[in-house]
Amino acid sequence: MNRDGLIIATAVGLFLQLAMVVVGHYVPAIREKGFAVGGMFFSLVAGFIYARMAHAGWGGACGGGAIAGGLCAVLAIAVSVTLKDVPAQILVIGTSASIVTGVIGGAVGKLLS
Repeated sequence: MNRDGLIIATAVGLFLQLAMVVVGHYVPAIREKGFAVGGMFFSLVAGFIYARMAHAGWGGACGGGAIAGGLCAVLAIAVSVTLKDVPAQILVIGTSASIVTGVIGGAVGKLLS
């Protein structure tokens, strides 16, 4: 596991997701229609970044993508739950979906390397 790649990919994904959460807190259209798709997309981006930075094999790229995508999602969703913008069960559902999209991002990043 490439520690630096994981930290950078997770930080980028977290920054993007937190920006979306803050905007969505004040803009209902983003909260209602953008959180799910946006959150998963940003987890995919985090997985992609990890794979491109890590130069790992398929397992490492997909595994690191899963960790980066899931970690940035769980932190951002926790903020959204704390702000009472989404129900608590989204923490499990959204994180699970973001882990999957992180794997996909890792696979795409590996495929293109």
